[in-house]
Amino acid sequence: MAVPPQLKAIQHLLRTAQEHDKRDPVIAYYCRLHAMQTGMKLDSKTPECRKFLVKLMDQLEMMKKELSDNESISQEVVGNAHVENYAVKMFLYADNEDRSGRFHKNMIKSFYTASLLFDVLSVFGELSEENIQQRKYAKWKAAYIHNCLKNGETPQAGPIGMDEEAYDDEFGAEGGGPSIAPQGPPQFQPSFHGHPTNQPPTSSFSNILIPPGSHAPANTPAEIPPPEVQPVKPVPVPRTMPAVDPSLLNNTQEGDVRLTPEDFTRAQKYCKYAGSALQYEDVATAVQNLQKALKLLTTGKE
Repeated sequence: MAVPPQLKAIQHLLRTAQEHDKRDPVIAYYCRLHAMQTGMKLDSKTPECRKFLVKLMDQLEMMKKELSDNESISQEVVGNAHVENYAVKMFLYADNEDRSGRFHKNMIKSFYTASLLFDVLSVFGELSEENIQQRKYAKWKAAYIHNCLKNGETPQAGPIGMDEEAYDDEFGAEGGGPSIAPQGPPQFQPSFHGHPTNQPPTSSFSNILIPPGSHAPANTPAEIPPPEVQPVKPVPVPRTMPAVDPSLLNNTQEGDVRLTPEDFTRAQKYCKYAGSALQYEDVATAVQNLQKALKLLTTGKE
């Protein structure tokens, strides 16, 4: 069923959902949920829009039943961690390609898809300032690199000033990508936790520490390989166990520690982040988040 013209703004969310139906049904589900919520705000009264949205709701209900045993669907905090982890890894894949000067359609799509997924996080509540920054940067980078390649220019790698570029409404016309309305770019330079823009960012995004050089999830869509760049086979590196904070080895509560309901919620979130990281075999991230949870539960402080 074609997307009504009034709901054109959600078609990229629906396309991303379709691409992930087999790859990652959880991502597909939340993309459709965000599309439905956005569509309801755009136009829920026009007969064709109402018919389309009702069908989308039915599809969501069916997916929810099929995925009922998946904690990422039944528990919002787990779903939040899953979507954020996926978005961050996709962002880092594109950012690593960008900083290495490897510009190609797959990295452009990864930047834009990451920006969409950061937006999808709004189904769980307000976005953090960091997620908003990542979303703006990823969307702008996708448009900037696309425009450069389309015009036969060589993009500048890494974070750069963004006050001279404008979004191109033809971006994504090739390969079914996104269309971005012409407008001024975000008026800021991403600092990534306060680091100068001419230096690499820290590997910390939204409480999820990912080792430098992390790649996109194994199921990141690969459309076209990097032009004139031969793939380099990664050299196996022995996995080492991250250092454990010695102060946490004695995991009993200190004195009269009174935990608030918010403390329990935060501790649960750290544990869920750790579980989600283990899905990607990311030991460092899992250990770091578990240590945060343990510290919070034993000291009442983060």
